[in-house]
Parts: sequence; C-alpha cells; structure tokens
Amino acid sequence: QVQLVESGGGLVQPGGSLRLSCAASGFTFSNYVMSWYRQIPGKERELVAAITTGSSTNYIDSVKGRFTIFRDNAKNTVYLQMNSLKPEDTAVYYCNAHFNPLRDLKYDYWGQGTQVTVSS
Repeated sequence: QVQLVESGGGLVQPGGSLRLSCAASGFTFSNYVMSWYRQIPGKERELVAAITTGSSTNYIDSVKGRFTIFRDNAKNTVYLQMNSLKPEDTAVYYCNAHFNPLRDLKYDYWGQGTQVTVSS
C-alpha cells in the first residue's frame, strides 16, 4: 500500500522557519523524483521544489535562496526546509512521488497535504 505522509506544517510568523517532512512507504523511494507542491484555495497547485534520484534540485523563483529540498533514501523521506517565510508562502503543501520508467508508463503518488500559515 502506497503512502505519503506529510508533517511539519503549522503557524509561523513572517521571517520564521518550518521543516516539512514526507515519509514514504509502499514503493521503491530511491527510484522516484520527489517534489513539493502547494495550493491556495481557488488557485492551481504549483510546483515549489523537486529533487531527482541523483539529488539534483529545482525551485520556483519565489523560493530560491529560502527553501531547500533534500532527501534521505535510507529513511524513505523527503524534506522541505523553509526559511525566511513570507505571508505569500501560506498554502497547503503536498508531497509528490513521480516515476516514469517508460514513455507510456508513469507512477504518481500524492500525500494528503499539510497546512502552512505565515502570519503575525
């Protein structure tokens, strides 16, 4: 049974930090590109950060220099360290696992989401 369980969300003041965790089970974690997305009500879900199987990373411009994605394959966990948080970072954050071994074969799994609220 595939599971992605996020944790670490909460309420934080502007300028503060949070670390999100996503614990995976039920699939071969090291084969998957892991990503963090976020969604604000009424808006489309957007990709925030991604990390490949070789630990290459990508970020959207608005979080570069503030957020860091990293993975621990021994623990089947991906993290998102969020520093210098801004009110506009407020959203539900989702963990995603993606594997595309063949052109027409893709696997995509999602967590249930964790709320991050940045407010004074």
